[in-house]
Amino acid sequence: MFDSLSEKLQNIIRNTGAKELTQDNMQEALREIRRALLEADVNLRVVKAFISAIKDKAEGENIVQGVNPSQQLIKIVNDELIELLGKELKPLDLSANPTLIMMLGLQGAGKTTSSAKLAVKLKKEGKKPLLVACDVYRPAAITQLQTLGKEIETEVFTIPDSTDVQNIVKSAIEYSKSNGYDVLILDTAGRLQIDVDMMAELLLIDRVFSPQEKLLVIDAMTGQESVNVAENFDAQLGLTGLVLTKLDGDSRGGSALSVVYCTGKPIKLTGTGEKLNALENFYPERMANRILGMGDIVSLVERAQEVFDEKQALELEEKMSKDKFSFNDFLKMQKQMKLFGSMGNILGMLPGLNIARDDRDKITHESEKQFKKMEVFIQSMTPEERNNPDIIDTSRKKRIARGCGLDFNEVNMFIKQFNQMRAMMGGMMSMKNMFSHVGQNGGDFNPHSKQGRHAMSKAMKMMRRFK
Repeated sequence: MFDSLSEKLQNIIRNTGAKELTQDNMQEALREIRRALLEADVNLRVVKAFISAIKDKAEGENIVQGVNPSQQLIKIVNDELIELLGKELKPLDLSANPTLIMMLGLQGAGKTTSSAKLAVKLKKEGKKPLLVACDVYRPAAITQLQTLGKEIETEVFTIPDSTDVQNIVKSAIEYSKSNGYDVLILDTAGRLQIDVDMMAELLLIDRVFSPQEKLLVIDAMTGQESVNVAENFDAQLGLTGLVLTKLDGDSRGGSALSVVYCTGKPIKLTGTGEKLNALENFYPERMANRILGMGDIVSLVERAQEVFDEKQALELEEKMSKDKFSFNDFLKMQKQMKLFGSMGNILGMLPGLNIARDDRDKITHESEKQFKKMEVFIQSMTPEERNNPDIIDTSRKKRIARGCGLDFNEVNMFIKQFNQMRAMMGGMMSMKNMFSHVGQNGGDFNPHSKQGRHAMSKAMKMMRRFK
């Protein structure tokens, strides 16, 4: 969601072409940064405070000759972005048993979906959450929560036909104690706008049950209005944190920067996709790095560890080494890659690429289009062909082409690419095994030893095969 702001800030910093950072060129850079923030829908008072802080820090750093101005400006802006976004991770308070988490927000902000996503996240962390349906006014709100609960295999507590929210919460707490639930997620009612009745009900829950967390769910696409909503909720209820949804959307990003500054409350969680596993802890430093094009390798690795099945990965590795990698295995890999997120999101986490948003969108679109074609192509094969790609001859290729609606040449190209990929994977596994074997027999791998030279020679032959 920060793509627009990110691109502008990176260009401003990159174009600071002077040999040293002076008051004059600093003023010019600050003017451009101010413009970029305002265009990104950042609140005016936040922009003023941010620019003032950068200016004060730059003046206080005793700028000296010979310092690369763009690098110095990156450091200053990065430090201030981290400060603005909340300094550090603020984890949920899960110390009570049971812990009560109140999910707050206007209608359409994504409160119910975020409640389900939070349940998924807590289950991964070893908790036993119970979803509590407290939205007794919106048509089908309870049904929506029950549907999501069934999908994520999490129980939903509700009292049919009851509109007494206080009694629902009280009964849910008693039920959780007798059934071993340690976290209650209260999906409260929302309105199209804040009104007296809505706030009175929320205040009653707050005063009677004292929830450990009061999380306001904000749609990142709403822009400046989110600041007013957050300030109103905080003034009445005293929020403990924010949940920012649709962070993967094409918005300008200013609301995230504005809400934290204006309320003084941290973003604790962010929704980064439609899937029910797409709720993550918010790390201000990582987000600041991404905004300035410095990547976010830590989040990328964490996402990989979460998504990729270790047992399945070892099985695929064994198949690669024995040259038994099939089209079925390729589909399994593709399924895991989809869980990882879009290609655009992955590229945004890699440092130093500096790929414009439009180019990332094109890459994402093309890669997804190719993956879909490949999927249809594989699904047009017989089970035998999927398991044993080597039996696919010209006759079979023609039948597959007719079945998936692709040209014969396209089918040929897909099979050729698959075989090249399979050969390369097999070669890489063989090289890994060779070097591992040499290391085991003679300690650390030594390229100058007889075994090392033999392994290097075989490796070079393999590399030439893949050129």
